[in-house]
Amino acid sequence: MEKIMYIIPAFGLVGLIVMWAKSAWVTSQDAGDEKMQELAGYIANGAMAFLKAEWKVLTYFAIFTALLLAWSGTLLETSSPVIAISFLIGAVLSAFAGYIGMNIATKANVRTTQAARTSLSKALAVSFTGGTVMGLGVAGLAVFGLGTLFIIFYHMYAAGGSPTGPGMVKAIEVLAGFSLGAESIALFARVGGGIYTKAADVGADLVGKVEAGIPEDDVRNPATIADNVGDNVGDVAGMGADLFGSYVATILATMVLGQEIDASGDGFSGLSPILLPMVIAGLGILFSIAGTLFVRISGEDSNVQNALNLGNWSSMILTAVASFFLVKFMLPETMSIRGFEFSSMDVFWAIFTGLVVGALMSIITEYYTAMGRRPVLSIINRSSTGHATNIIGGLAVGMESTVLPILTLAAGIIVSFSFAGLYGVAIAAAGMMATTAMQLAIDAFGPIADNAGGIAEMSGLPEEVRNRTDNLDAVGNTTAATGKGFAIASAALTSLALFAAFVGVSGIDSIDIFKAPVLAALFVGAMIPFIFSALAISAVGRAAMDMVKEVRRQFKEIPGIMEYKAKPEYEKCVAISTEASIREMMMPGAIALLTPLIIGFGFKGVFPDTSSAEMLGGLLAGVTVSGVLMGIFMNNAGGAWDNAKKSFEKGVNIDGQMYYKKSEPHKASVTGDTVGDPFKDTSGPSMNILIKLMSIVALVIGPFISTGKKHVQSAPKAPVEKMIVMK
Repeated sequence: MEKIMYIIPAFGLVGLIVMWAKSAWVTSQDAGDEKMQELAGYIANGAMAFLKAEWKVLTYFAIFTALLLAWSGTLLETSSPVIAISFLIGAVLSAFAGYIGMNIATKANVRTTQAARTSLSKALAVSFTGGTVMGLGVAGLAVFGLGTLFIIFYHMYAAGGSPTGPGMVKAIEVLAGFSLGAESIALFARVGGGIYTKAADVGADLVGKVEAGIPEDDVRNPATIADNVGDNVGDVAGMGADLFGSYVATILATMVLGQEIDASGDGFSGLSPILLPMVIAGLGILFSIAGTLFVRISGEDSNVQNALNLGNWSSMILTAVASFFLVKFMLPETMSIRGFEFSSMDVFWAIFTGLVVGALMSIITEYYTAMGRRPVLSIINRSSTGHATNIIGGLAVGMESTVLPILTLAAGIIVSFSFAGLYGVAIAAAGMMATTAMQLAIDAFGPIADNAGGIAEMSGLPEEVRNRTDNLDAVGNTTAATGKGFAIASAALTSLALFAAFVGVSGIDSIDIFKAPVLAALFVGAMIPFIFSALAISAVGRAAMDMVKEVRRQFKEIPGIMEYKAKPEYEKCVAISTEASIREMMMPGAIALLTPLIIGFGFKGVFPDTSSAEMLGGLLAGVTVSGVLMGIFMNNAGGAWDNAKKSFEKGVNIDGQMYYKKSEPHKASVTGDTVGDPFKDTSGPSMNILIKLMSIVALVIGPFISTGKKHVQSAPKAPVEKMIVMK
C-alpha cells in the first residue's frame, strides 16, 4: 500500500495540466471590442490591486504565526519546527488558489460577454470553462500539495515504523500545519473579499437603482466598476481560498482518524485508511473532469440549470462507483476504531452516505433559492406591500430553510457513524468533497456570468446579449447558494471529525455539560458566530455608507455624468472598498484564531475538576452547531432575496397584475437584496471556515493542553447497529 502514496500527487498534476489547457482555451477566445476590453481592464486592475493589498497584510500574519509554530514545535515530542514550513506552504497555496480563480475570471468575463453576442450555448461554454479552471486549480493544488507533503513527512518521521506509531502521529500533526495555513488565509480572504464586494454592491444599488433609477450596471454609476471587481475578489478569489481550505481540512480530519484504525489482514500495513481520503480526492478530480463534458446546451431555450446538474450528478455517480472498488482493494475486511468494529463495505456505505447528503443539501438549497419556487415566490408576493414585508418574507424563508438541511445532516451523521464509527463520519465528508472541482466550477461560473452582464450593460450592447447573460446570472445565483450549502454541510461533518481527533490528542474521555465551566464555554461558543457575523455585516454597512456618500458626491459635483458627457471617478470607489475590506477583516479573523487559544491556555489548571481541554471541547460544540445554523440561514435568505429581485427584471404576476423594473414592488425587492447581500456573500459563507478553523486550532494546541490520559475506547457496536436495511 505504501506505493499508492506516490500516485496521489499525480492526480493533482493531472488536474493542474487540464486546468492549464482550459485556461489557454478561454484566453484564446474573442475579447470583444475596444470599449469592452477597456472596462474589463478596469475590473482586472482593481481586483489585482485589492489582492496585492490583502497579501501584504497577510504576509505579516503568516510570518508571525510561522515563527510561533516553529517555536512551539520544539516543545513537544510529537511535533516539530517543520510545522511552520507546512503552515507557510498551506497559506501560500491557499492564496494562490484564490489568485488562479480571480485571474481566469477577469479574462473569462469579457469573453463571455462577447460569446453572448453569438449564442447562449457559447456564453455558457466560456463562463463554465472559466469556472472549471478555478475548480481544477483548487482541487489540483490541494491534492498535489497535501500528497507531496505527506510523502515528505512520512519519510522524515514514519518510514520503517508502525503506521499507528509515534512517527506517524508526528507526521500527521506536522501536516496539520498545512491545513491551518490554508484555513487561516481562507478566512481572511473570504471575509475581506466579502466586505469588498458587498460594500460596492450595496452602494451601487442604493444610489444607482433606487435613487437615480438607472440600471444595475450602468456605466454612469461610479460604483459599478468596484461592484464588478467585488464579484472577483469575493465570490471568486475568496471562494477559491475558502474551498481550498475546506478540501484540505476534510482530508486531514479523515487522515487523523484513519491513523487510529486497528486491523489485521493479509498485506494490511495500516497506511490504507490514512491514504484512502487522498486517493478518493484524487479520483474525484478525474471524475470532475469527466463531468464537465456533460455540461452542454443546444439552443436558446435550453435549461442551463439542468445542464449543470447533469455534469454534477455524473461526477458524483462515477465517484460512488469507483469508491466501491477502491475500498475493497485498499482496506482489510474488518477494522476497528476506538473499539468500534466495521468492515470495508461499511466504509463504502459511509462514503455513499456522504455523497447522498451532499446531493440532498444541493437539492434543498436549490429549492429555497431558485426562481419560480415557492420560497422565492413568497418573497415576490410580499414585495407588493412594501419594503418591510419583503424583509419579513426573506427572513422567514431563511429561517425555514434550516429545517431540512439540519435533519439531513443529523441523519447523515447517525447513518455514517453507524457504518464505520467516527471514521465513517470523516470519510463521508471526504466523499462529499471528492467532487469539489466540479462543485467549484459550477459555483464560479456564476460570478463570471454576473461580470459578463455588467460589461454588456456598460458597453451598451443589444438587449438580447444582456438577456443571455441574465439567464446565466440567475442560474449562477442558485448555484452559488447550493455551493455554499454544500460547503456548510461538509464543514459540519468535517468539524465533527476534527472534534473527535481533538478529543483523542487532548486526552479527554467525554464532555460533561453538567460542569459549569463546560456549559459556560458551550454558550460562549454558540455566541461566536453571532458576534462574528455582526462584525462582518457592520463592516459592510460602514463601507457601504462611505460608498453611498461618494456616489452621491460624484452625481452632484461632476456635471454631465447622467448625460454620458463625463466619465465617473471609478478609482475612488475602488479605493473605498479596498481600504475598508483590509481594515475590517482583522477583528473577525482574530476572534476565530484567538478564542481557542484563550480557552485552552487561559483556563488551564483554573478549575480543579474541569480541564481546559474539556472546556475547549464545549466551545467547539457550541460554535459548530450555531455556525452551521447561521450559515444555512444567511446563505439561503440572501440567495432567495437576490432571485426575488431578479424575477422582477423578467416581469412577475402578483394578484393578476404584472410588475417590472422600477415598479414599487421591484424597489422593495432591491431593498431585500441589499439586506441579503452581506448575508450570502460575507458572513454566511464565512461560517464554514470559522467552525473548521477553530477546530483545527484546537487540534494543533491539543497536545499542549492534554490531560495526559489515554482515550477510553467505547464498546464495540452491537450487531443491530449495522443497519443492514440501509444496505
